[in-house]
Amino acid sequence: MKVKLGQAVKMFFGSSSLEMVYFEAISNALDAEATEINLNISIDAISRAETLQIVIIDNGLGFDDWRYKKFSNLFDVEESSHKGLGRLVYLCYFEEVAVTSVFDKTKERVFTFSENFDETDNEINLVDNAPTGTTLVMERCTLQKVATYDFLIPAKIKSKILDEFYSRLFQYKKAGKRIVININSTIANKYYNDTLSTDDIPNMSLVEIDSSLNLYDKFQLYYSIEEVSPNDTSLISAISVDNRTIKVDIIADENIPTGYKMVFLLMSDFFIGKVDLTRQNLTLTKAELREIQRSFRKEVTKLIETHIPRVKKTNTAIKESLVNRYPHLNGYFNVDNIGYVKRNDILKEAQDEFFKAQKELLDAHSLTDEQFKKSLEISARALTEYILFRQLTIDKLRNSTDKDSESYLHNLIASKGKDGVFEKSNLVNDIYKNNSWLLDDKFMTYEVTLSDREMTDLVGHLVDGEEIERDIDRPDFAFIFSNNPDEDKPFDVVIVELKKRGVKLYENLKTVNQLETRARNLMKYYNNKVQRIWYYGIIEFNEEVELALASDFTPLYSCGKLYYNQKDVAISINPTKITVPVSLFMWDLDAIIMDADARNSTFLNFIKSKFTTTTTTTTTTTE
Repeated sequence: MKVKLGQAVKMFFGSSSLEMVYFEAISNALDAEATEINLNISIDAISRAETLQIVIIDNGLGFDDWRYKKFSNLFDVEESSHKGLGRLVYLCYFEEVAVTSVFDKTKERVFTFSENFDETDNEINLVDNAPTGTTLVMERCTLQKVATYDFLIPAKIKSKILDEFYSRLFQYKKAGKRIVININSTIANKYYNDTLSTDDIPNMSLVEIDSSLNLYDKFQLYYSIEEVSPNDTSLISAISVDNRTIKVDIIADENIPTGYKMVFLLMSDFFIGKVDLTRQNLTLTKAELREIQRSFRKEVTKLIETHIPRVKKTNTAIKESLVNRYPHLNGYFNVDNIGYVKRNDILKEAQDEFFKAQKELLDAHSLTDEQFKKSLEISARALTEYILFRQLTIDKLRNSTDKDSESYLHNLIASKGKDGVFEKSNLVNDIYKNNSWLLDDKFMTYEVTLSDREMTDLVGHLVDGEEIERDIDRPDFAFIFSNNPDEDKPFDVVIVELKKRGVKLYENLKTVNQLETRARNLMKYYNNKVQRIWYYGIIEFNEEVELALASDFTPLYSCGKLYYNQKDVAISINPTKITVPVSLFMWDLDAIIMDADARNSTFLNFIKSKFTTTTTTTTTTTE
């Protein structure tokens, strides 16, 4: 050869897989007009790659002088559908390949293919009327271990070979030529075998596809849809490039109709040569690939819905569920892809289109009447998105169990710790991190929210310029609202203590003592600027808890259970005892959830009805 093989192997096949050895050998055998190929694999153990031996035998025409010369020179090809590089992949995995090939029925060529290969180093022997064919013996594997049994098990190899050569085997079947590939493996003295032939290729129908890519080359879609048992469900969707099959994502795995074996094979002269030198990647532009996917999927979905009527009904249900769950994106969903592309991808595309529409309006220096109407619609959709977020948060809280930590519940209401300071001036940026609306929507009028912050931080807002002692005690939540504490106006304070689900009675009732302690520490600031302080304990109610509260607390109106008690709390005993009345509320966690859900559902149902009745446009852009 005229190049250093070791360097060429690294350059062109730096990223490859062992199955490519099978692909290249089979491709060369088919090029040599072989009708039977035997693939024999043996290995002591998957971890002992050095014992791997691959022997490939075909009944092709053999390495005659012309074929041997082509083999000996890289890039020596007659047409763009051949690359002249494939045999280099052998040297990615084996130090040498022993080749014995009979041609013209009377001659046998013997040579060794390795990094030191020299085309003059081959031996020609005379044989007596022997059948033509070639045997490749690959030994001295360079891998430390075989990555997966999928490279060794015949059934797995058969599937991979079928994926790679589907279009070529289909062409052979169409031409009436039978090809048989026998796959045999001996792994740790256990024998496995399987056979792939053109008999495995179904009879396929043909439809022409219109495409804007090329006015001259026709696009032909061959397809087969067969009903099978649910366990045999499969889908092949691919394009034929230079007699190889390259998969194209048309239908996501999650959307493949069960109980059907489907094949969709797209062919066109447009694809000739549109693959890189290693045949691993298409060389289509992004725009070309998008158009191929669009037109390919459009025809495939039409065929599926015709042959499997239930799919159309299912897709309609999927669309309805998307609109019900995400009404603010109704009109941005690509309806052509619903039921075929992954649900998350459908959502992402719709969300991207929504953001794009928002950006166009925000970037406009002035709004036309049409843009103004559009801005109102965009605003309504943005509000709907927030209402939906609220519903998801409610659902997370509703689905919480005693296995969820207190921190988990806490963070659902508001982020804690160093991020747990929220001020009214930053409300828009904090809107998805501070969910104090769960307790009551009035808490969204907060001036300051402190989540898991020291009492010192809270007291710093209650006094102005006074020296205060550090208090490291941390209420779960503290809300300052009604008025800005930096202004000379009275304001309200709300203190909230939270307990996780499933704690014992003592731990729940300890909440009352914690609230009294908070009151004792805060009430001395009551006559400063604080006009009211409210104390809430959020716990999980049960019969035992309610019985314990019944002596001192009174039930209040709620969708669930809320108990109230006004208690005199001593804030000083020297020089005289001073007590102040404190309002304590004990709130069932489930009551909070039901109240929040009732409020949010009112908005959500109203918004859904508006989008359902007013939105008629649908997005049909490509992904």
